[in-house]
Amino acid sequence: MTTAVTGRNPGSPMPSKITVPELRARKSSAGRGDKLAMVTAYDATFARMFDGAGVDAILVGDSLGMVIQGGTSTLPVTLDEIIYHCRAVARGTQHAHLIGDMPFMSYQTSSDAALVSAGRLMKEGGAESVKLEGGQEIADVIRRMVRMGIPVMAHVGLMPQRVHAMGGFKVQGRSDDGADAILEDAIAVADAGAYAVVVEGIPAPLAERITRAIDVPTIGIGAGVGCDGQILVSYDLLGLNDTMKPRFVKRFQEFFRLGAEATRAYIDEVRSGTFPGPEHSFGMPVENRNPVTDALSPRHVPATYGPTH
Repeated sequence: MTTAVTGRNPGSPMPSKITVPELRARKSSAGRGDKLAMVTAYDATFARMFDGAGVDAILVGDSLGMVIQGGTSTLPVTLDEIIYHCRAVARGTQHAHLIGDMPFMSYQTSSDAALVSAGRLMKEGGAESVKLEGGQEIADVIRRMVRMGIPVMAHVGLMPQRVHAMGGFKVQGRSDDGADAILEDAIAVADAGAYAVVVEGIPAPLAERITRAIDVPTIGIGAGVGCDGQILVSYDLLGLNDTMKPRFVKRFQEFFRLGAEATRAYIDEVRSGTFPGPEHSFGMPVENRNPVTDALSPRHVPATYGPTH
């Protein structure tokens, strides 16, 4: 028998936490059916679900600005907001590695600012590493952070925090010069000490070229199958976004539709008076029962509040 939340046998030992060295070492085994599987999460319940399913790493992404807050970009997300959601996800994560995203302008102004922001993500949010966007121009910041003991996952290609500079959420690296620049960015951040590199929104052949060129894992999103791992925004993976489906997204379930169907069933039962039923209601203690009203009542119900099993 397995538990509904974790999928593990009750009483079985909890798998150990996945560490940065373990993630980096997966570079050598990714080509042998051991690719890294990552998702985003923003709360403890989703974290428990993904952790129990066996994902390797969970990113508390600034994508929360769009899928949680309903914004049109990630730019307004603050460090305090990432820390808040990181704390929640940390409570639900026992096995997967936990990564905190560094939001717009939390690290770009100086390496000192980057250290302070990353330190808060780890101390206050419970993150075990951080992710930031940028290439050659951010390599020195990564190098200093790594020297101070802060593990960094880099992010090149389509960088959502530069959505305005890039003219929208558009595939990058389609020209020879553009592809070469992204490759140089990936090499620069890997050489600076990043333990993995997210490659987003680039042609699949370029992602394969980058994967061969650097000695740390590449994590693809909209970059084809040739990377050492993949990441999806959880709301895309589960079909919770009913208004947009980028080409690179595969919905592995349709939670939005299923949730709407469940809600309609709830509304119908409330309006028809079939919910709550006797099994969802509470009775009076025996010593307080009124024999007259009890005689008029068609049923008695338990007084237990909470799970009954």
